[in-house]
Amino acid sequence: MARIAGVNIPTNKRVVVGLTYIHGIGPAKAKEICTKMGFPPERRVSELTDSEVLQIREAIDAGYTVEGDLRRQVAMNIKRLMDLACYRGLRHRKGLPVRGQRTHTNARTRKGKAKPIAGKKK
Repeated sequence: MARIAGVNIPTNKRVVVGLTYIHGIGPAKAKEICTKMGFPPERRVSELTDSEVLQIREAIDAGYTVEGDLRRQVAMNIKRLMDLACYRGLRHRKGLPVRGQRTHTNARTRKGKAKPIAGKKK
């Protein structure tokens, strides 16, 4: 099992697919890395040699922000917005959608499970 950027890459998957298990590397960047290294698209992670895994690890460390650093950077960006108390920061603080979506109905992913409001007493 190859370990790159602190993530165990599944051995039975293709290299392009396996690299997407790293936070911050999607299909496009994974394909870019593989073409830079010169791997054919059907190559499996189990077929990689130790030197090739090391090559991939060095390429990712040199050219991409991934895993912990990326998560920290995103969290700091959100915290900065919240400290500025700008509109987007306030939406983050309240746990509401940030990018202009409606909240009258829907928005359940951000708002959480619906809380029932007590009905009228008779």
